[in-house]
Amino acid sequence: MILGRMLRPELIRMELRTTAPPAPEEPYDHQRFAWSIKEAVLGELTELVALSGRIGSENRLRCDLISREKKATTGLAHGVAVPHVRTREAREFVVAFARCTPGIEFDCLDGGPAHIFIALVAPPYDDFQYLKIYKQLAEAFVHGDAARVLMAARDEGEVVRALKEL
Repeated sequence: MILGRMLRPELIRMELRTTAPPAPEEPYDHQRFAWSIKEAVLGELTELVALSGRIGSENRLRCDLISREKKATTGLAHGVAVPHVRTREAREFVVAFARCTPGIEFDCLDGGPAHIFIALVAPPYDDFQYLKIYKQLAEAFVHGDAARVLMAARDEGEVVRALKEL
């Protein structure tokens, strides 16, 4: 898959720093609580994408990812989320990967937690490559065992190799 050639080791985080804290004991707004965690994950993915040196404003990119997420969830199924956005902040197509072993609630379509996060950030004019990669990812995770392979990866090199083989 072309994605494996695009992903560089420095854009991979083998374990997210963001974790799901326990819910407050007192009455609380679950949706607001879940969104705060989701925004923290998107912020961490934005930091990774920024390491590529191929984006403009990191803050505006974070806002663009959050705005995109508010339109519809990017949490797929089988523990996978693919936050993606086309934005003027992207100078080139950028891919970042992060994993969260315990999982984080991310409004996945199957109701389960997300363990694997693949961020796709593209310039607004890059429709063809953007849609092609998104389609390949969806097929690999729905019809294949990509999630299991990526969860078993021990280092960045194994992640890159696994994505090349999708």
